[in-house]
Amino acid sequence: MDFLKQKKGFLGYDLNTEIENKVIIVPFGLEKSVSYGGGTKNAPKEIIKASHQVELFDEELNKEPYKYIGIKTLKSFPIKKNLKEAINQLSLINKKIISKNKLPLVLGGEHSLTPGSIKPLAEKYNELTILHFDAHADLREEYEGEKFSHACAIKRCLDFDNVKVVSFGIRNISASEMKFYNNNRDRIEIFWSKDKKKWDLNNLKKFFNQKNVYITFDVDSFDSSIMPATGTPEPGGLLWDDGLPILKKVCQMSNITGVDINELAPIKNFNSYNFLVAKLAYKILSYTFEFKS
Repeated sequence: MDFLKQKKGFLGYDLNTEIENKVIIVPFGLEKSVSYGGGTKNAPKEIIKASHQVELFDEELNKEPYKYIGIKTLKSFPIKKNLKEAINQLSLINKKIISKNKLPLVLGGEHSLTPGSIKPLAEKYNELTILHFDAHADLREEYEGEKFSHACAIKRCLDFDNVKVVSFGIRNISASEMKFYNNNRDRIEIFWSKDKKKWDLNNLKKFFNQKNVYITFDVDSFDSSIMPATGTPEPGGLLWDDGLPILKKVCQMSNITGVDINELAPIKNFNSYNFLVAKLAYKILSYTFEFKS
């Protein structure tokens, strides 16, 4: 595996002392099935660039988490042209990372990548729970003739019998997806965006306590007022302070096994959206390792 020099990688930090790296950043600018706005292929490099502006001290945790996490960033590499082959390519990369007892954090790229990203984890663990942030349910069997479309990402994850999904921020779902959801309530839980004022985070324990958890964060889960830089933006979504308490509680009670952040489509000269995603990635890692035993 070829890595960027630390100063050019995620967060762009330079330490005088060597620390064991626990995280490998995988830049995976997949863009094969986007159906509205494009640009996800450019997201990883823009997120990494923006991460160099993220303050390394976390005022909530009162420390500089990067000093005890240890983060390496893979050099960019060609992504397979065929969508199914690209998904399998990511699966093999993550399998190698997991075999070294490192945590993969995939910077997408469109949401189609998630089934490939979780595959080695679904094979490793008897049960895997996905913490899913999204505006869309992504439960379609196929979309525009493609069963590996970004609109089918969570449905493909559920092709693994040992996977369950808990989704936050959903506010766009088709009739066929709703039928599938209603028929599979034992494996899918949805916290609808319209009900966010009623969410009781104490209920998270029954879904996540002492579970092996994978986090997939589609940035269109954020309200379009703070995240227009995505292919399928939706009004009525989450704000920054809606998402963080969920992430923190889940990280406190579960074993985080992997992460992906997807569907950023950078807008030229509007760097705040790239920065938001870079800070989100650092926050997820900070919570993950703050509470790891």
